[in-house]
Amino acid sequence: MSFRDLHKPGDPFILANAWDAGSARMLARLGADAIATSSAAHAFTLGRPDGGTVTRDEALAHATDLVAAVDVPVSGDFENGFGHSPEDCAETVRLSAETGLAGISIEDAAFPDDAAYPREEAIERIRAAAAAARALPRDFVLVARADGVMNGHYDIDEAIARIQGYDEAGADCLYVPLPKTMDDLKRIIAASSKPVNVLVAGPYANHSRDFYAAIGAARLSLGSALARVTHKAILDAGHAMFDAGDFSPLKNGVPGSEIDKLLG
Repeated sequence: MSFRDLHKPGDPFILANAWDAGSARMLARLGADAIATSSAAHAFTLGRPDGGTVTRDEALAHATDLVAAVDVPVSGDFENGFGHSPEDCAETVRLSAETGLAGISIEDAAFPDDAAYPREEAIERIRAAAAAARALPRDFVLVARADGVMNGHYDIDEAIARIQGYDEAGADCLYVPLPKTMDDLKRIIAASSKPVNVLVAGPYANHSRDFYAAIGAARLSLGSALARVTHKAILDAGHAMFDAGDFSPLKNGVPGSEIDKLLG
């Protein structure tokens, strides 16, 4: 099944965000139909905080590694498209396709801070990216993100106006990370016939795949949530070891033989 065909409203697939070749391969072997990069999780591997700290060249090289590691489609979390202009977004689409990525997401946060681009500017950026995607010699799924609700820069009505503009501009999938309420999420899903991605993190991790299927979601991504679970294990074990000389958290590790089977 193609990456595009996985996007079925009412039958969502889990887009498993990985942070290196090993985590990507493990997730694929465990049953992930597709893998994605995570800008935050990738930044963590480089010893950097999240939020515009990874360059386009670094993101492309990272994506190339994940594409080579697995036999399932890989999508790129490519922040604001690594530039402010519509042509920057279009060039990022073209370069992403060259790595073998099946698609990317582009958000409306204007790094180095997370202030939102004005709506019409954000729409034109997606229009240029969509035109570049359609000009490619193979299929490519463009996801348009409205991040201002999550970042505190606009409300749900503005988010819906934006994703409807992204829809008209040619986006293939729409995404408003972490709306404030479940009713808001339902409004987002109802705002377009295009597939909608839901970020399963924070309070949204309290609901099942069946729940998201029932409200019409098409894709469930993890963002950096799984990477943060891994980092919590490091944090908890580190506090135990360095604060109390307690090594007992190390007993909870997965046997190496199980990891070897997944990576072999």
